[in-house]
Amino acid sequence: MLRRTTEVEDLLRRHAPQVLGALVRRYGHFDTAEDAVQEALLAAARQWSDQGLPDNPRGWLIRVASRRLVDQLRADAARRRREEDAALLTPRDAFTAPPPGESRAPSDDDTLTLLFLCCHPALSPAGQVALTLRAVGGLTTAEIARAHMVPEATMAQRISRAKGKVRGTPFRQPGPEDRDARLVVVLQVLYLIFNEGYTATSGDALHRADLAREAIRLTRSVRRLLPHEGAVTGLLALMLLTEARSAARTGPHGELIPLDEQDRTRWDRRAIAEGTALVEEALSQGPPGAYQLQAAIAALHDEAPSADATDWPQILALYDVLVRRAPEPMAELGRAVAYAMVHGPRAGLGELTALEGRLTGHYRLDAVRAHLLEKAGDTEGALTAYRSAAKGTLSRPEARYLQTRAARLLP
Repeated sequence: MLRRTTEVEDLLRRHAPQVLGALVRRYGHFDTAEDAVQEALLAAARQWSDQGLPDNPRGWLIRVASRRLVDQLRADAARRRREEDAALLTPRDAFTAPPPGESRAPSDDDTLTLLFLCCHPALSPAGQVALTLRAVGGLTTAEIARAHMVPEATMAQRISRAKGKVRGTPFRQPGPEDRDARLVVVLQVLYLIFNEGYTATSGDALHRADLAREAIRLTRSVRRLLPHEGAVTGLLALMLLTEARSAARTGPHGELIPLDEQDRTRWDRRAIAEGTALVEEALSQGPPGAYQLQAAIAALHDEAPSADATDWPQILALYDVLVRRAPEPMAELGRAVAYAMVHGPRAGLGELTALEGRLTGHYRLDAVRAHLLEKAGDTEGALTAYRSAAKGTLSRPEARYLQTRAARLLP
């Protein structure tokens, strides 16, 4: 039964964006359609787990959601005009799935269109993430709230505000003039979801596997639709190569284990092989951008048999290209670490001075400084920096790790 339940959940999440896209494209009313799809998903989860899958799961979901949507429109007296429109548009027959031999159904494009809608520039980053997880990811409001450690009512309001802002937006992909810019936002949102899953910014858990897995699944969906976009391929590679280390990042009591101390036999070699192959493909798809370069750096870490065997000169060379093409404080912080590994901790500390203005007070800057000061033999300076970093993070596993490093320096 557990296996069947898991299979049903995976199937529902795969079909959810296509079902929602079909309803919005046919009826409009994004917010009402999204509620109808959620009701259909809940009904399917109960019925399919007990009775087995229908012959046409997507058609079943669209048919049930369509009925719920039309019923809702008819029940709303204040929306009499929408009721008439919905009655005229009610399909005469059930939606059908594509023939088995057809590689891509026309409605598959709805997933990408839906992502563009959920990542509309009018929304805040928090709203984009929440709406993407709800509408495209198929997660319930309660699941999203738990993942972000906020009350369900707060998350419901956030999603409701986001749906209100995109209400009336035509359900179509952006035109050629702004498609690339909008795709950048979509990838940023997916990366935000993944990062929050891989290293939670607050709370007791270091890793939220459900969010990380969902980000990877959604990015796979985008890549199926845009297989020749180097940024999409690079982002998927980066996620796989990073998530491959997740099993070795924590100890038996949930304590954080840094990269150079991890048991590499626990890394997911299948994910590393797939990620490495995707890196090679991404680098052949045009000039490398931030995701391709970060994925190449992650591949060098993952392919090294030990921490001492890591090819730091090559990593530093990639960071040099990365900060030139996509200057960003966290990338420059990573470069400072690589510079220290090649030229020594004192040289790395010198590189940190250039980041003082943009990262002053950020715990990651203090954490890197503490690590380099410890390597350079400045125990007192490292102790102060570790304590400062521990106070700056909201993640309890990270705070405990930094406090432990500080405690090791005491007499």
